[in-house]
Amino acid sequence: MNTTATDQPTRLWNTRYGVAAAIPTIDPVARAMQLYGEWAEQEIDLLSAIVEEGHSVLEAGGDYGAHALWLARAVGLDGRVHVAEPRRIAFQQLCANVAINGLANVHTYPVWLGRSSGRSTLGALLPETSSPTEAVRTETIDSLALDALHLLKVNLRGALHDVLTGATETLRRHRPMLYVRLSGIDMAETEVQAIKDLGYRVWSHVPYLYNPANHAGHTANVFPGIVQQNAIAAPVESRFEFEERLEL
Repeated sequence: MNTTATDQPTRLWNTRYGVAAAIPTIDPVARAMQLYGEWAEQEIDLLSAIVEEGHSVLEAGGDYGAHALWLARAVGLDGRVHVAEPRRIAFQQLCANVAINGLANVHTYPVWLGRSSGRSTLGALLPETSSPTEAVRTETIDSLALDALHLLKVNLRGALHDVLTGATETLRRHRPMLYVRLSGIDMAETEVQAIKDLGYRVWSHVPYLYNPANHAGHTANVFPGIVQQNAIAAPVESRFEFEERLEL
């Protein structure tokens, strides 16, 4: 059944990496999953050269599990995917997709990963949220005490400074790769510098939201010219190179 952006879609969507419980297509992630059966596939194209079987990955911001479905496959049964999602409905959707795909190696957390542990509201943390008064629990990445971490992926715009501030010990101990969504022209310079100050080299990555080779074979581009402003970073000591990317 076809739907519009305000309709309640059919019950399940078939995506490139598994099935997803359908939700109203009120944001780009949900709309892409419905129309194309995938979300920001160019991010996965880049990360597929980094994520290996047995790795441990942490996502800050769940994006309904769109990339967790792939990450769970990529790290295999011996790996771990940790996903923190502070928004209540988005967290429930994430858990539904993890459950219906039987992803035993994915661990979910209904928290905002920030600079301290406590309580806050979505409005104070994500100014663009549609639920500004919704209460959320805040935790630091350091408080998760992860045994291993090979990739930290930050999906929420405006979250990067908080995430890094609360992850100082984890980054010092595990030295993971970083893949982050920058927060726009007003904050990007300071965000990139904050990553560099932690002993990382940083490269630009600007994936298009539309993939002509999308899973559903949908030829209409509903995101014309739209890209994500992202960055990928590697510890200086790793001597990792992204020769085709612009170093920031």
